Amino acid sequence: MATPATYSWIPSTARVIVIDGFGTVPRGTVQLLQPPLSWPTKDPTDTLDYVLDISEVIAGNEGDAIATLDVVISPSNPGDLTLLSSSADGALAIMWFNAGFAGTTYAITVSMGTNSGRMIGRTVSLPVLSLATPPTPPDAIIDQTGAPITDQTDAPITTN
Repeated sequence: MATPATYSWIPSTARVIVIDGFGTVPRGTVQLLQPPLSWPTKDPTDTLDYVLDISEVIAGNEGDAIATLDVVISPSNPGDLTLLSSSADGALAIMWFNAGFAGTTYAITVSMGTNSGRMIGRTVSLPVLSLATPPTPPDAIIDQTGAPITDQTDAPITTN
């Protein structure tokens, strides 16, 4: 007898940030600052999954995993980036975001507690740009709402 197959959702690898472990630094060397963390650009109409992977931070501690997850988005005004859901799968913190204003870079602060009592916090940038529509030419004629005036083919009318 056949049994129904269930869907196993796997986060996209296109939007995963692996947080570096806290390795030792040889004496006499200068530890360099890590570059700021940033996810790839999202369109305001996208609803996508974004992942923080802390496996390197908890390496060598079998059984340790994310137990608590707190996500804060800044800025957080009406219409800004929205957290739809967050969950943890072992060492992965998985967040689903939608909305946001084009031209805004959001700061997402993620605080994670592990089963063994570790607390790990990181802030990740998430730039939002209009990727679904072509950019408005700088010499386009704009109406009172800020939208470009277009011709019958939907091309912006310019002053040139």
